[in-house]
Parts: sequence; structure tokens; C-alpha cells
Amino acid sequence: MLNVGVLYGGRSGEHDVSRCSAASVIKCLDKSRYKVTAIGIDRDGRWHVQETPEIIQDKDFGSVLKLNKTGDWYVNHYERERKLYLFNARTGKEVNVDVVFPVVHGTFCEDGTLQGLLELAMVPYVGADVIGSAIGMDKDVAKRLLRDAGIPVVDWIMIPRYQWNTSKKNLMDKILNKINFPCFIKPCNAGSSVGISKVKNPESLEQAIENAFEWDNKILVETGINAREIEFSVIGNDRPESSVPGEIRPSYEFYSYEAKYIDSKGADLFIPADIDTELADKMKKTAVDGYSALCCKGMARVDFFLEKESRRYYLNEINTLPGFTNISMYPKLWGKTGVDYSALLDRLIDLAMERSADKNRLKTEF
Repeated sequence: MLNVGVLYGGRSGEHDVSRCSAASVIKCLDKSRYKVTAIGIDRDGRWHVQETPEIIQDKDFGSVLKLNKTGDWYVNHYERERKLYLFNARTGKEVNVDVVFPVVHGTFCEDGTLQGLLELAMVPYVGADVIGSAIGMDKDVAKRLLRDAGIPVVDWIMIPRYQWNTSKKNLMDKILNKINFPCFIKPCNAGSSVGISKVKNPESLEQAIENAFEWDNKILVETGINAREIEFSVIGNDRPESSVPGEIRPSYEFYSYEAKYIDSKGADLFIPADIDTELADKMKKTAVDGYSALCCKGMARVDFFLEKESRRYYLNEINTLPGFTNISMYPKLWGKTGVDYSALLDRLIDLAMERSADKNRLKTEF
């Protein structure tokens, strides 16, 4: 029986979302196939093995996985039977897992940081590897690679903090000359719409930029378009495939953090999306092409803007560790494509083991 370590929590603004996703994953993992070990990362970045995973109720997120602080746990950063070992320095207890299922979001979690640790230990893990995770998390780098691959993206300007601090007036002039209003201000490295503002006029621009810099050291200013939000779930390593399209219609100004996770009426989901077959097939192909262009493996949710009048579409972003709550689009899209939640988890774990086996065949000594 495979021992699966479900990793959740983390040092990011999406800590609570992760606990919600993890609760859903724990519920649906096939207990006849897997032994499940829950590993919570607290807000200080410390890891804690949960001997008996406990799902509790939360006023904002419904069901979440409880995170108890259980001691001083250390993990191996070197190869040890290609498993992740966790050792409690207080009690001397040791546990190990065969494969890690990261159900974590945001910085220090899906930006390649965590994946680098697991690579050092040569442990199989679900989702994109270091490069795919890092690229997918950085909206500016992802847009440049997508553009160079011939995939349409919305116009944007990237601003590093040091330039903002030294050349604010010049940058404001550049934005006003290039970007139309309304526009969106986004941290380059954040997810779940954390730190994002919709700006309708120049007077609100500076404050929105300052707010975004609270979450990252570089930010995007992106042209807003009158568009529908269409999403695809993609899965696979070397031969990725896509789900049917889904559409999100937020009841807010945009698909904000509150609309995604807290307000049960924050958005309406339409699966499959009401778009014609020819356009859906083109977007599906672009979703897979974008996934490959950004070096993704395992899984990702690929988000598009579909302009309402022109029917032009733009790849907005790729989320390499998408939400896994019971209302999250990634599993819902696969459910409508014929793959239920439990079978989807099986497939993702199989892909993790496949990729690890492929990598372990490579030479490391000359």
C-alpha cells in the first residue's frame, strides 16, 4: 500500500484555502489503495505530522483540515530510499511517505521552493517540477514565454519595486500612455487573487500599486478587457490532455479571493461553458500548448479571457497547484469530462510516480 503524504497549510496568504482543499483530498483518497499521512505546515513554516487527520468546520471555508503543532519535525534533504522521512526531535518518532501530494498554494508552496526540497530528497510528488512551478507562479515570466510561443496574452507592464521607489513619476507616465482603463494591478507571484485590484481611473492607480507591493517585490499592470472567464483543467506529463471548458461569472467586479472561497454566491459556474465546438477546440489546444510552453507536468488549471465582442481569446495564467475544494474548478471540470474526484487523485499520483521513475533513470555521475 502506497503511503501518501498530504502536505497542506504553508507560509502564504492562501494558508486557509489550502486547509480547505486538503480536507477534500483526504476525504476522497481511496483508503483501500493508500495509507494517508497528513503533514501540516504552520504559518511559521514549521512542519507537523498529524497522527490522525481531523476535519473541522470553519465559518468561512466550511470543512478544513485541522493543523495541530506536534513537535519539532525535521525532513531529509538527501536521498533516503526515495522516500520523505520526518523525524520528531522531541519524541524520537519517525514516519515516512512514498509520495507527496502538495495541497498548498502561493509563495513558498507552488513557486518551486517546496519542489526543490522534494527533488533534493528524490521523492515523488504530485504536480509541476521546480521549473514549471516557478514559471507558472511568476506571471511576468509566464507571459513572456507564452508570447514567444505565439500564444496570445493581454498587454501588460511589469514594475520591480526598486524602479517604483526611484522612478515613480516616469512609471506612472508609462502606464498612462500604454495601458487602458479599467486595468488590473497584480503581484507577480501570488495566487487566489490575493493583492489584486481593479483600477477604473488614474487617481486610484498609485494606491493599488502600493497595495500589490505588499505581496511581492514586482507587480503587473495589465489592460482590462470586456471578457468572459473560461478555464480548462489540464493533466499529464509528456502527453497532456484537457478537460471540457468551464466558465466563471463572478458576482463581484472580478473573480476575487472572497468570490472564490468565502462567498457561496460569489460566482456562478457553467460547465461546460456555452461556447461553440470550433472555438472550444481551439482554446483547448491552446490550453495544452500553453501548458507545454511553460514546462508544466502533472496538472494545471489554465485560465483564459474570451473577449465578448470579438471572440478573441487570451491566456491569462496557469495555476500549477489549483484549488481542490469541493467547489474548485479543477476537479469539477474533470468530473464533467468523465473523471470523478477519487479517480482524478489516483491519476495524479500515478503521474507523480511515472515522472519520478523517468528522472531516476538519468545518470548523476560522469
